[in-house]
Amino acid sequence: HLLQLNTGRAGKAAFVDDHGTLSYGDLDERVRRMAAALRALGLRREERVLLLMLDGNDWPVSFLGAIYAGLVPVAVNTLLNADDYAYMLEHSRAQAVLVSGALLPTLSAAMVKSDHEVGKVIVSQPIAPLHADEVEFEAFVAAQPALAKPAATGPDDPGFWLYSSGSTGRPKGTVHSQANPYWTCELYGKGVLALKDSDVCFSAAKLYFAYGLGNALSFPLSVGATTLLMAERPTPDAVFKRWTGGVKPTVFYGAPTGFAGMLASPQLPAREQVALRLVSSAGEALPAEIGERFKRHFGVDIVDGIGSTEMLHIFLSNQPGKVRYGSTGWPVPGYDIELRGDDGQRVPDGEPGDLYIRGPSAAMMYWGNRAKTRETFQGGWTKSGDKYIRNTDGSYTYGGRSDDMLKVSGIYVSPFEV
Repeated sequence: HLLQLNTGRAGKAAFVDDHGTLSYGDLDERVRRMAAALRALGLRREERVLLLMLDGNDWPVSFLGAIYAGLVPVAVNTLLNADDYAYMLEHSRAQAVLVSGALLPTLSAAMVKSDHEVGKVIVSQPIAPLHADEVEFEAFVAAQPALAKPAATGPDDPGFWLYSSGSTGRPKGTVHSQANPYWTCELYGKGVLALKDSDVCFSAAKLYFAYGLGNALSFPLSVGATTLLMAERPTPDAVFKRWTGGVKPTVFYGAPTGFAGMLASPQLPAREQVALRLVSSAGEALPAEIGERFKRHFGVDIVDGIGSTEMLHIFLSNQPGKVRYGSTGWPVPGYDIELRGDDGQRVPDGEPGDLYIRGPSAAMMYWGNRAKTRETFQGGWTKSGDKYIRNTDGSYTYGGRSDDMLKVSGIYVSPFEV
């Protein structure tokens, strides 16, 4: 679907990373070659492929190529350790791994620890000589003619996994359907953000997060926009370098902690140095003071919202031209919101309740975790684990997190976004 939408944009830049530009025409060709190469390994429909890669032009080729072949990419956090990856290899039963060269040593350590099923490791930008069961990414893609047509998948077939992790217990393999990205694009990327083909999108949240996957892959591709990809961590200086570079982003997606760091930096660019027209925030509640300071400096509102790995993207949000700082905004059209008390009944306005969401982008299940699946996905509703208060104007104010937090490098963060 995403490739067909852009058949008339062959010469336009789809992705730009630190190594070069990938046009829409080249993206189409490389995705279909990747699909053919994965099929040539003997991989069968719905088998999993682990995707452990830094953000760059090879990431969308890998992710979309696996889906085009009817395989199920399992996109994982690049900041985890060998024990985590050993578990994910065993849990997903991944038959192959697509990995960045810089992350290959950690993957290799994980494979020593795990009882895995991996037959081939495809390495993007290797930094050391490869072993017999490893192949360089470019050679792998070039080895097969492009697959003529995609696998005949349906909207309810499994499309990909994302891991939603907690402070206790093992990470949960969240299975999303083929149709779920379509719904997030239509309802939020187009319906709320109103992205355009002239936009240049840049996301601090990486592609392996649900938030980043929409921001930097499905949303821009759904409208024919261009995406800047950055492998390094989104420090203020790294973000400013892209904001003021040769291909200036018009749309930026970040998180409140990141915006606070930017506003405190002596290197904060002047308004006239950037081309921002739209700024999005998620991952934690945005303090009103941060949004107001950002608006005063750049003349652009931060559009705050909340999403989750389980719902794939944002379902409750402020809107461009309709921002109430201090609140998370209003339900995204296409999603229903309920706040419930401990007795399961709806609570009145002004009282805190557990947030439940109903919408077409909900995940199918947690793989191999029936108890947690039943607890979270309840008769068409998804329990988010957040506490909220509904205001009299229909907006919602965050009241605290009641379940999962993920510890990354000593800092607890939302599973939705760093």
